[in-house]
This record gives sequence, C-alpha cells and structure tokens, in this order.
Amino acid sequence: MAKVRVVTDSTVCLPRELVKRYEIGIVPLKFIYEEKVYRDGLDLSADEIYRILPEARRLPTTSSPAPGDYLEVMRRTGEGCTGLLVVTISPKLSSMIEAARSAADMLREERKGVRVEVLDSGTAAGAEGLVALAAARAAQAGGELDGVVAVARTVMAKVRLLACVDTLYYLAKGGRVPKAVAWANAVVKIKPILQIAPLSGEANVVKVVRTKAQAGDYLVKMVKDMAGSPAHVLAMHSASRSEAEELAGRLRAEVGCSEVHVVDFTPGMGIHSGPGVLGVAFYGGDE
Repeated sequence: MAKVRVVTDSTVCLPRELVKRYEIGIVPLKFIYEEKVYRDGLDLSADEIYRILPEARRLPTTSSPAPGDYLEVMRRTGEGCTGLLVVTISPKLSSMIEAARSAADMLREERKGVRVEVLDSGTAAGAEGLVALAAARAAQAGGELDGVVAVARTVMAKVRLLACVDTLYYLAKGGRVPKAVAWANAVVKIKPILQIAPLSGEANVVKVVRTKAQAGDYLVKMVKDMAGSPAHVLAMHSASRSEAEELAGRLRAEVGCSEVHVVDFTPGMGIHSGPGVLGVAFYGGDE
C-alpha cells in the first residue's frame, strides 16, 4: 500500500482508469438543474450535461464541494496512509481550496499521525488533473509526502491549458462576456483560444481563429513548441470527441509524447463555455 495518496476534485478531466489505477480520491462538484442537485460523474455524466445545454432555458449552475464532502473522500482515500495530498483548482476560479483546508483541519484532529497537505494547483481542468496524476504516480512509487508535494510543484510550474471555444453564446448567457460580443462572434464566426498559463490561475485569450482546423493546428504547434519531449497530454473536448481523437492522433504522430489521453472537458467549466470545446492540457518532462 502507498504511504501517501492524492485527493482532488471532479473538474480534473482524468480518465477513470487512471483514477482507479493510482487510487486518486475524487470529490464531486454538484450541479443544480431545474431545482434538482446532481453529483458530477456520479448522478450526471459529462455527455448528459452537454446534451442538456442546447435545450436548457436556464443554464445549469455549479456548487463547490462543502468541507464535509472533502472530509468524506479524504477519510476513505487516506485509510491506512501516513500522508494525504489534496490538489485543488485555483482559488481565482473557485473557493474549493477553503473547503479542502477546513476538511484537512478536521482530518488532522481525527487522525493525529496523518500529515495532510492542501495544494493550490494554480490552474484548472486537465492541467490540474496532470498535477494530481503526477503526484499520485510519485505516491504509488513509494514517495513520502514531501517528495510527492515536490513532484506536484514541479509539474505546476510548467503545465499549461489551452482551449478553443466554439461559440461565445454560453459565456454571454452566463454573463461572462457582453451579449454584443457574442453577437459579433455569431456573425463573423471567430473562435477564441483561451489559455491558463502555469501558476496564473486564470484564463486569458491568446489567439482568435476562424475554424476548428486552425485551432487544431495552433494547439499542436503550442505543444510542440512549449512542452518539448516527452510530453504528457490530455486532449479535452465537450461533445466533440471525434475532433479530440483527431487532435490526439496528430499529437502522437507529430510530438514526442509519453502519453496522450482523450477526455471530457470538465462540465464544471463546460456549462459556461458550451459544447464544442477543443483543448489540451500538457507539460514536458519525466515526472
């Protein structure tokens, strides 16, 4: 049994088989839709959420996990371990880290011999997932908590997320961009590409393209130029799996990748950006 285990949240876009293999504890976000509450990945899948969006009169909303939600998963995941690392989304994007810290304090009181560290990943979605995955691999290899945290920090300093948004309609509907901007987007058919740079914790537009093909070219170029080899990559999508599979195929053929996984873009962010998102989270190195 590993001495240390990793806990994170359901926004991380990690494939279920990797979550299971590396015994990563996942704290689910909650979605509220038509006055009902659903747990991300348990009561409602990403596919179901993206099917709902085009027909929804009101967009679903998200609710961050409470301290009790974190504590439940931390208790279960950390059973028999001497250390626990909790990796969270950037506090610039969510208040989840506060709930995680509260839960960590409670667990320390319950289990006096267990060390618990809560780490702000400085990023989100698949990039946060790659931080958690690298840490979990180090833990499963027998690493002590300090070493596992060091691996996570190394990946945090270089992991990057890029995502092409197919339409600004959902961002406008949720009040995140002016409706006039979304109208212009619909007329001229531009597709912004957003980036969360390492440790920045927030998304900014880095490029505007007109087609998904141009977006794919740009994403491949960025992984080539910025990750180096070997590259660890998550190809993310929201209801556009064929595009993500094509992107993953190009990355395998054109970039020196140690791993490429095709994953659903987290609904926790995707309900604000809508179906059709195509993106990558990546870093280079042996972690």
